[in-house]
Amino acid sequence: MTGWLGGAYVWVKALHVIVTFFWIAGLFMLPRYLVYQHGEVPGSPADRAWRERTARLRRIILTPSLVLVWVLGLMAATSYGLAGSGWLHAKILLVLVLTGYHGWAVSLAGKMAVGARPVGEGRLRLLNEMPALMTIGIVGLAVLKPF
Repeated sequence: MTGWLGGAYVWVKALHVIVTFFWIAGLFMLPRYLVYQHGEVPGSPADRAWRERTARLRRIILTPSLVLVWVLGLMAATSYGLAGSGWLHAKILLVLVLTGYHGWAVSLAGKMAVGARPVGEGRLRLLNEMPALMTIGIVGLAVLKPF
């Protein structure tokens, strides 16, 4: 049986995994950048440097990889009609949660860029673990396909 991607399926799947690494790496970096920026005086040269680093991270890694993860993942999932698989529904749910986390972190970076510090440094450090927990669940579901 061949899906609508045909022989390109393995390439799409490989690219999906590769781009996912980039996205997760960016999601590990962004909250860490925000922790470092949190300790700087808003408007100071160091604060402006962290703002620029954060903006580059979003522009170069986070946003493009997020889009590609979704596009390639949905292409691979629909090619073989996997949309009915329970493990895939659970995986997509976790990816949606991670996408929401991405949006929250980007929003927080925007607030911090204008001098606000709405989340404490300790909470930021704790929330920095979210991508790791989601990655464990997502990879576990994708590899083990438990249901």
